[in-house]
Amino acid sequence: MSPTESTATGPRVAVGPEGRPRWIADAVRAGGAEVVEPGSAEALVWTRPADPEGLARALAEHPAVKWVQLPWAGVEPYRDVLDPTRRWTCGKGVYAEPVAELALTLLLAGLRGAVGYARVDHWSEEAGTSLFDGRVTVVGGGGIALALLALLEPWRCEVTVVRRHARPMEGAARVLGADRLHEALPGADAVVLALPVVPDTVGVVGAAELARMEPHAWLVNVARGVHVVTEDLVEALRRGEIGGAGLDVTDPEPLPAGHPLWRLPNCVITPHVGNTSEMARPLLGARITENVRRWAAGEELLGPVDPALGY
Repeated sequence: MSPTESTATGPRVAVGPEGRPRWIADAVRAGGAEVVEPGSAEALVWTRPADPEGLARALAEHPAVKWVQLPWAGVEPYRDVLDPTRRWTCGKGVYAEPVAELALTLLLAGLRGAVGYARVDHWSEEAGTSLFDGRVTVVGGGGIALALLALLEPWRCEVTVVRRHARPMEGAARVLGADRLHEALPGADAVVLALPVVPDTVGVVGAAELARMEPHAWLVNVARGVHVVTEDLVEALRRGEIGGAGLDVTDPEPLPAGHPLWRLPNCVITPHVGNTSEMARPLLGARITENVRRWAAGEELLGPVDPALGY
């Protein structure tokens, strides 16, 4: 059934699995849909961030589902479930602004010495690098990068973006292809990771990349922990090869108690809170409502996922 061939009450959309939050069903209804059981649904809003087996079972049992909305921007747990016979969307871009906000927070805290100051109990020596007229490299060209470019504008930063496709981006002085990452590291005051997880981006920052960064530069990771080779980062921080690291994500995650990263004075870690549940609810609810409305109207959906690319 096509999106426009629905019942009089609107498209039939299921919310799964069982025990779903009520506010998600409310968001579906706000888009003009009828919330139904999966057996009579043309679309499915899936609410678990990491339950590919459950989703695979649901789709096998209900092959009439033609569109699936996933909850978060990262779809790596579902990569093996994605298939080209359905339309897939995720939370891509929904959480860009709060995540970019945290990236800027970590970047400023690191460059201005706030991380070190917060760990001493006495009046310490002055330290810090101003972000004004600084140079920032952003690895990733999606919604987080776009939001961060806008936030960096008042600091007059010269921003280089490294992404899979080197298309111009507003606010970026230059955009380089992923194969030119090493060119974008020397001279940067900060390197921000904001890219999806695909096989090519696992371990994208290791010893070789850290060695090309400036001794005062900070690495900020608000994407996924596996982008960084943790052991190499620990060594670079211990030796003072880079200024420090601000990590909202780690590998492993959660980072176990006693891990060396917790004890390093030039490292600050937040517990994957670029987007919290409190922040997510209104943002994801609005995305679900809008996509349901678009599905009913036969319009292009927001946050499309390409099964071939895996994001």
